[in-house]
Amino acid sequence: MRYVSTRGGLIGGQTSAPFSTVLLEGLASDGGLSMPEKYPQAELDAWRPLSYPALCLEIVSCFVDDIPREALKTIIDKTYTLEIFNSDEITPVRELEPGLSLLCVSNGPTLAFKDIALQLLGNLFEYVLAREERVINILGATSGDTGSSAEYAMRGKRGIKVFMLSPHKRMSAFQQAQMYALDDPNIFNLAIEGTFDCCQDIVKAVNSDAAFKAQYHLGAVNSINWSRVMAQIVYYFKGYFAATRKNGEPLDVAVPSGNFGNILAAHIAKHMGLPLRRLILATNENDVLDEFFKNGHYRPRSPEETHATSSPSMDISKASNFERYLFDCVGRDDAVMRDLWTQLAQHGGFDLAEPKHNAYWQRVQASGFVSGRSTHVDRLQTIRDVYHRYGVMIDPHTADGVKVGQEYRETGVPLLCIETALPAKFAATIEEALGQTPPRPAVYADLEQRSQHYTVLPADAEAVKTFMREQFV
Repeated sequence: MRYVSTRGGLIGGQTSAPFSTVLLEGLASDGGLSMPEKYPQAELDAWRPLSYPALCLEIVSCFVDDIPREALKTIIDKTYTLEIFNSDEITPVRELEPGLSLLCVSNGPTLAFKDIALQLLGNLFEYVLAREERVINILGATSGDTGSSAEYAMRGKRGIKVFMLSPHKRMSAFQQAQMYALDDPNIFNLAIEGTFDCCQDIVKAVNSDAAFKAQYHLGAVNSINWSRVMAQIVYYFKGYFAATRKNGEPLDVAVPSGNFGNILAAHIAKHMGLPLRRLILATNENDVLDEFFKNGHYRPRSPEETHATSSPSMDISKASNFERYLFDCVGRDDAVMRDLWTQLAQHGGFDLAEPKHNAYWQRVQASGFVSGRSTHVDRLQTIRDVYHRYGVMIDPHTADGVKVGQEYRETGVPLLCIETALPAKFAATIEEALGQTPPRPAVYADLEQRSQHYTVLPADAEAVKTFMREQFV
């Protein structure tokens, strides 16, 4: 399996690269994202009875052929354990009523679905770095959950330093404290005076400085790292097998979307042969993607236009992984991608539904995606409804997914809603909705009272580079 850039650029100095290069490189030379040259096909009958680690091994082996299978098995078995994820199933399915279920992917160390991929990514990094006698400095951006999941996965790892950018005062108190309370010598938290999109733009700008990237051995853990998406594909297969009785039955999935990586994994699983019918994308008030799937117009908002909401991990206007999806929709034509991204840079957007792009828009419409929007009032009501009807407490992001998923639910087709975080991370919204404080694991009992370690910086790539240089003097 080789990987190519969505924009045709070089990955590690090559027009196509093996997995380990993609793992360590992050962005391609032209700012494009790595994608597998082709999608492998699933073996549903053989995979249905497998445990989570065994299923993960089969799927990951389809995308990774430069790490020996036995080494992969050791890495995966070390990652997906009862001790780390509090369930032998790793991602159990909870039925709310016949035909409506939650895929519980938030039982890891930081109580968010990001743990599923980042725990694996940390162990893959450690293996490849040791094998190649290299070090890596990870520069990432988070809207709330990726940062803590990455830091908990990378803390104490040999050969790895983490520089994590987050939007200053735009995360929940729990999310902020979960990151900033870490005092490990290889973890650096940078609070950026701006939105998540500002943080993400800085990461891309710094990665585009080829000399700096080479000198400081930059890598990525954000959604731009293909390994994140690859790891998330697994739980769609596991969820499908749990929510259906036999292979071939249709299943709809509802996914709250911020940076588009979670639902992209469902899109790829569908390409691999998983019988997913509708991929229901839920946005919050930051509804750029809902607008695109309804009318083909893609126009990311400015930082000033990006709302701070009660589902803050979705307060994203420029979803990085959307580029990977469009790469499929334009027939993997990197020249078309370069043209679209030039339009995006020069004019602030593009319209895929206009006549000259008709073939691409038809692929979008045939891809199974539908979308909807959820507001603060909607998520409060959904949290109340789910709690009072089923006795289950859900977080505000999951509520966005349930709300939009219910709008598209059809009799006879089961609906699987992706639970993206546990309610403890968003206590203020839960208290507003239900009048009670959500339970939290004992290990986090005094989280907000712990000392916090972070540096506030302006939304400026040069300021971030200066800070990073100072850590290597």
